[in-house]
Amino acid sequence: MGQAAGPGQAGSRAPAAGAWEPNAFVRVGGDNTVTVIVKHLEMGQGTFTGLPAIVADEMDAAWTQIRVEAAPADAGRYNNLLWGPVQGTGGSTALANSFEQLRKAGAAARAMLVGAAAKQWNVAADTIMVKQGVVTHASGRKATFGQLAAAAGTQPVPSDVKLKDPKDFVYIGKGAPRTDSRAKCNGTAMFTQDVRLPNMLTAVVAHPPRFGAKVARFDASQAAKVPGVKYVVEVPNGVAVLATSFWQAKKARDALKIEWDESGAFKRSPADIMADYKKLAATPGRVARNDGDTVKALAGAARTFDGAFEFPYLAHATMEPMNCVVNLSANSCEVWNGEQFHTVDQGAIAEAVGLKAQQVKINQIFAGGSLGRRANPASDFVREAAYVAKSIKGAAPVKLVWTREDDMQAGYYRPMYYHTIRAALDERGDVVAWQQRIVGQSILAGTAFEPMLVKDGVDATSVEGASTLPYAIPNVFVDLHSPKLAVPVQWWRSVGSTHTAFSTETFIDELATAAGKDPVEFRRSLLGAKPRHRAVLELAAEKAGWTAPLAATPGSRRGRGVAVHESFNTYVAQVAEVTVTPDGKFSVDRVICAVDCGIAVTPDVVRAQMEGGIGFGLSAALYSEISLKDGVVEQSNFHQYPVLRIGQMPKVEVHIVASNEKPSGVGEPATPVIAPAVANAIAAATGKRLRTLPLTLA
Repeated sequence: MGQAAGPGQAGSRAPAAGAWEPNAFVRVGGDNTVTVIVKHLEMGQGTFTGLPAIVADEMDAAWTQIRVEAAPADAGRYNNLLWGPVQGTGGSTALANSFEQLRKAGAAARAMLVGAAAKQWNVAADTIMVKQGVVTHASGRKATFGQLAAAAGTQPVPSDVKLKDPKDFVYIGKGAPRTDSRAKCNGTAMFTQDVRLPNMLTAVVAHPPRFGAKVARFDASQAAKVPGVKYVVEVPNGVAVLATSFWQAKKARDALKIEWDESGAFKRSPADIMADYKKLAATPGRVARNDGDTVKALAGAARTFDGAFEFPYLAHATMEPMNCVVNLSANSCEVWNGEQFHTVDQGAIAEAVGLKAQQVKINQIFAGGSLGRRANPASDFVREAAYVAKSIKGAAPVKLVWTREDDMQAGYYRPMYYHTIRAALDERGDVVAWQQRIVGQSILAGTAFEPMLVKDGVDATSVEGASTLPYAIPNVFVDLHSPKLAVPVQWWRSVGSTHTAFSTETFIDELATAAGKDPVEFRRSLLGAKPRHRAVLELAAEKAGWTAPLAATPGSRRGRGVAVHESFNTYVAQVAEVTVTPDGKFSVDRVICAVDCGIAVTPDVVRAQMEGGIGFGLSAALYSEISLKDGVVEQSNFHQYPVLRIGQMPKVEVHIVASNEKPSGVGEPATPVIAPAVANAIAAATGKRLRTLPLTLA
């Protein structure tokens, strides 16, 4: 299903005979290749470059000899160290989780290669040098990794290894060419949609039009007449059609006549939901943070300010919709998937087909984006693929394909939220109180993650960014309501920060204006105990020329807005510049982004992720929204759920703060900052405060 990957490729194969594997992450071949086994999914975020760069640096390998292979589902060897006994990718944890682990893996391999050379040459190990994959000694002796691999395998595995001094890094902090670019450009990269197995059938599923509905009965007589159709079967959440091609399966699905039992179906609209949310917001919720005495501070303040913020449901809208290949036999199940939740999905598949988890083999291949969607706690589409394969008793391998319409109308969403904030200034214009209430569905309720991340009824993913408000305000109170609804929800790129960054950063900006203070200086004065927040804020403002006037064409107005936010231990500040035309339309012209992600292992990837996160965040800020009519999702594809086009992308400048801190994630932290920066820029240009996403001046 693939081949060993070079610096321009990525793939997987069985290790060559005689290859040496000093640990779970490194394989050295007799052909002098160094294969790095990566336990995290590559979905465009650069995992297959950043993680191998760590190993290559500690081994002193040449980048040309590096190969990349995706790890199988095996939590015993490849668990996410930040998640416990669970293997998976998410929460911008890949680098943070793997940095030290992979450094040690690379350093151990290097030490064993050096030990083998020292033994062969009868010299002291500390007199040997390694550079660009060649082991040398002052006597003139030299050998490649491949020549030493067999002998290195007889060396004891070191229990403790010395890691490089950062000043000696070759790739870390400097970068290396991406390992996946060439394959993705020439079409050899393997995605789920590319998997072809002998006699494989393609399955599509007719899902209920409303959440909570079930199949009452169906007539497959017309569907069965479509050429190529082999099976029509009922599965737990719909009716599956299996055919020899996707198009045949889709045509047959469209010919099905299904009567749905909607007695328990969800039939409400966002307006109905929001009305309930507003009623809840008038009552106390579960306390997420309580510093000082907010009630007393508000009552005695010189001035108080109130704001209410509304956020819609959002789809993930990945470029590659959900899909999965399952080959089921009596005693095993093999799966090909852009796998983000290895351990969770492995268990779900096993449960669905009646096997043990260790009987399920998952082949991790590329994913065309995820944005959180493929890390589904319910393993929805993966479990569905397993059910389909089981329904035909493993008679043929099955490729389940969800169309974009399927995923947009029957998938999972970023929850809809409502926030209220009341804050107060004293006579000097200092913030003395902050009271915030959040209403929205819990992502974690009812999942295996609830015991870990829900405490005293507070879903940490609902309040992060608000409960962790960084500003030095003496009295802060945050509480939460988590109503239960039938609309399926899960994490969406940057999770809770998708809404909390907007509400907190636009309201802080509003307070700065009310106090008659510059928005950057106002924030700086409140971040005295937060040096990393302050550093990115100052860098973004400096690079943006914050105090310089903005030129505008006659009749138009221009403004700058700033926002700063921390998510996933990464600190981001952005300054956005907008132009508002006389007809009330606006454009985002330029974004200056400063990021502190600790050691920037691959700076080009960091910049790319900041740019991509800004573009993704702008889609939600300007256009995207999922609405329901009587419980039916109204959007089906990009014509109704618009995303940012290339021509609408502003000029983006990314500045990375130099740091010796441990690396943190960059896949998500740029996304939540852009919407408040743009809203604040609009306010600077027009004086109008926008508190609802997507933004509109109409």
